Formats: sequence, C-alpha cells, structure tokens
Amino acid sequence: MALPNSKPSGSPRGKLILVVDDEPHLVRMVRMNLEVEGFRVIEARNGLQALEQIRTKLPDLVLLDVMMPELDGFATLKMLREFSSLPVIMLTAKGDENDRVRGLELGADDYLPKPFGPRELSARIRAVLRRAESTSVAPEDTVLTIDDYLQVDFNTRSVIVGGERKKLRPLEFRLLYHLIENAGWTVTYEQILANVWGYEYREETHYVRLYVNYLRKSIEPDPSNPRYILTERGVGYRFMDFRRSGGSRSQ
Repeated sequence: MALPNSKPSGSPRGKLILVVDDEPHLVRMVRMNLEVEGFRVIEARNGLQALEQIRTKLPDLVLLDVMMPELDGFATLKMLREFSSLPVIMLTAKGDENDRVRGLELGADDYLPKPFGPRELSARIRAVLRRAESTSVAPEDTVLTIDDYLQVDFNTRSVIVGGERKKLRPLEFRLLYHLIENAGWTVTYEQILANVWGYEYREETHYVRLYVNYLRKSIEPDPSNPRYILTERGVGYRFMDFRRSGGSRSQ
C-alpha cells in the first residue's frame, strides 16, 4: 500500500501566490523575491480584501499575516476554511508560539516567523505546494478496518470511529497513512517529517507532536491512554500492529 506522491515540477512558474499583509515594504520585498523565483503574485492589505481575492482570483497559496486591521489573520483563516482547503502559510511574530499553534489548529498548513529570508520563504512555499498536489491525488478506493472501532476510508480521506465518520485535515491524513503504512514499526521523528512534511522540515519535531495529538483526539477511544498511536519516547511513534490482530481492507 503506497500513498501516491507528486514529484516536484522543478519550476513554480504559473503558480499564483496571494500575499496578505498591511506592511507595504514587506509585501514589496516578498513580491520581488517570489517573482524572481517564477511565481505570480497578487496582494491584499487586510482579511476582507484577501477573501475577495481568493474568491475572484483563485490563488494556489496564501501567505497570511496574523496582525492586520479590520479582519486579522486568524479570523480570515477561520472564514476561509468554511469554504476552501486552499494552502495557507501564516506569517507570525518571531517566537510567538501561541500564534503558531493557534494558526495550525485553525487549519493553516505552515507558519513562518518574521523576519524571514527569501530562501526560506521559497522553500516553505514549494514544500506546501508539493503537499497540496500530492494530497489532491485520489488514492486507491479502499476501506481499511483496523478493528471493530476504527476504519480508514482512503477514498474520502476520512476515518470511521465508533460508527461515526470524521473528516481529517490533509496533513492529519498523510500522517495517519504514513503511520499505518509502517504499522508495528517505530517511525522516527525525522522519518515522519521527511515523508509527511518534506525534508525542509527535518528540525520541526514539534509539528509531529502537535499533529499526533490532533490524530489521537480524532481516532482514539481515550487519547490520554492511546490504543493505536503509541509513543516511543525520545525516538518517535508506532502504530499498533493491526495485521496480527486481524485488520483487513475492502473495496
């Protein structure tokens, strides 16, 4: 069982990036650097303008500042997620962990603390676009039964937990898929980051902990005493070996 992966095209030409920030000098700097990289760029100065641009221009990715007048980044992201799964990278104040966690919880795909360099910005955008492309590929039409409590529907990228269907965020699903693919084996933080987020994120081990926590809340009968996603302290995580306990999949 293998998760389809889109190969990076090597060129971002044609990708449209919406930059949402009320600091003109930062927007100019970002536009200049992204256009050199081959991206097309449009701008918005607040959340209301951003939502209008998203509806009318259909960008491929949004760079969204947190602190803005009229409608801040969090409120904008919350409204955006009501109608779109468009990739979003939040721009946050350096070292403000609360902003970063809140953005991820609202559905951001990544965050970038200010100030940032052009190379890091480009690398993050490319990585998020690659993930968006790979998660848009329909996997095999299969439902995997872990046990009588948990099923994973690869066609709809959802889980059925105690008879109730739950939709997962794209990153949650990729993480779950990777853990299931290696069921019974310990997967290190570095392996998870490389396969789920991309090699650019190999130092971001807190991402893994945060999304494992999200997954446990979605699939575990008791997240504080997990049955499926087990912690290997200081190393990584291991998904229960359901194959030995009779797990199966059906078309």
